[in-house]
Amino acid sequence: MADLPIHTIVFEILTRVPTKDVGRSKSVCKQWYALLSTKDFVRIHCSRSLVSSNQRVLLIDDLTCSVRPIIFQSDDYGPRSIVTFPFHHQNNDVSILSHLNGLLCVCLNHTYELLLWNPTTTAFKRLSTPDSHGFYINNLDVVGLYVDADDDYKVLHIKRRSGVLGVHVYSREVDSWRNIPFITRQEYLSPHFNWSAGTFCGGTLYFIVCECWLGGTKRVICFDVNSEQFKEISFPPVPSTGMVQGVLVNVKNELHMFASTGMFEMTIDLWTLQGDYWIKVLSCPPIPPISLSLWCDITHYVTNGNWFVMTKLGKLFTIEMDMKPFECFYPVTWFRGFKGAVFVETIVSPSI
Repeated sequence: MADLPIHTIVFEILTRVPTKDVGRSKSVCKQWYALLSTKDFVRIHCSRSLVSSNQRVLLIDDLTCSVRPIIFQSDDYGPRSIVTFPFHHQNNDVSILSHLNGLLCVCLNHTYELLLWNPTTTAFKRLSTPDSHGFYINNLDVVGLYVDADDDYKVLHIKRRSGVLGVHVYSREVDSWRNIPFITRQEYLSPHFNWSAGTFCGGTLYFIVCECWLGGTKRVICFDVNSEQFKEISFPPVPSTGMVQGVLVNVKNELHMFASTGMFEMTIDLWTLQGDYWIKVLSCPPIPPISLSLWCDITHYVTNGNWFVMTKLGKLFTIEMDMKPFECFYPVTWFRGFKGAVFVETIVSPSI
């Protein structure tokens, strides 16, 4: 260590400090400000920040927006901190559509505008343009946030407007939108099909496309973020009786799906994608009966060999698992009437 240049030592130390301390460190001197603003510093600091202790839950209701830490020891949420939106809104009418590396892609429901927002640094960027790019309509549009091989953060926006399709990509690097072709079945673009938000994993954005939760066609659409090509793969082979619901999650850069089946008693299977095929990782017995409204607002995480099923109010119940432990939260957009997301505190900026 004594033989290393002081610049390298400072760099290594500062890439390990908490996210909120980085902002304060920028005011130390001009050299530190320049160092902490480089792409290399942001990238390495972000990679070292993607740990469970930096995960937070952001919850939005009609009156407040708050952030809570996640306490793995007690399997619950910690004390809340009130967050003030840095952009204009009406009665907290903000929907969270996607998130990645501390950035949230959100929609202002009263204007339909898309924004990129880092709730930790409070920085944000409007994505709407005078030529009608960057406007989102709920139940018709879908977005996915990703980063390409050149470390450029991008937003894929699929728009369905009265039978007219538009697929657009926003680049943070060049601050502009462009059109790309959609190469897969055109019927998936019908309003009769519901799309999940995009889940980024291993250089691909994945979307679940379903015709109906009760029966109907269910597929997974894959978007290669570097070749910008679409393809489709099958849904896991789960029973088709009753309601079928799938939720995608990135677990240590491997794609998993929580597949729920049933009606009055729901069964959850965990699947992992290997190549283009789904392999079942585990099954749990039918869970205790709960209301459909509460069922639709559940989030899951797995840590220390246990599978915790959570709501906004805290832990609902626990499933013990016999598998290699790992830590993850699956990103959700609703917590029982609250809008919210699970995110990681980073210094990644929504603009260059």
